[in-house]
Amino acid sequence: MEPQKKHCFYFLLTLTILPIYASTALGGKRGGGGVLVGGWQPIKNITEPHVKEIGEYAVEEYNKESKSQLKFVSVEKGETQVVAGTNYRLILATKNGALAKNYQAVVWEKVWEHFRNLTSFTPVKA
Repeated sequence: MEPQKKHCFYFLLTLTILPIYASTALGGKRGGGGVLVGGWQPIKNITEPHVKEIGEYAVEEYNKESKSQLKFVSVEKGETQVVAGTNYRLILATKNGALAKNYQAVVWEKVWEHFRNLTSFTPVKA
């Protein structure tokens, strides 16, 4: 490709891609407010049954891996991240006998593949 045609090609490519990127990043609105792919977004309803199910799964998997006896109490806070599926980053209230403790769990889920994976499970520092 000739240098002049090459520059023209890249210029046209930029003009094509930039509006698509801008409309995706801004959610089709002026002034922002859209969801960036890959960014963490707060879960609006942490009492939703699916969110609770993800929290219960995280505690069950942690117990299997660590031979612990934690009991799931509730989801205290949560965020999601769109990846190849969805990451859930949840603050979970748990009990171990009389001892109550919060943990941050990250679960990767691909609903269409019936796949879940506990990525991390760490104590929340008080």
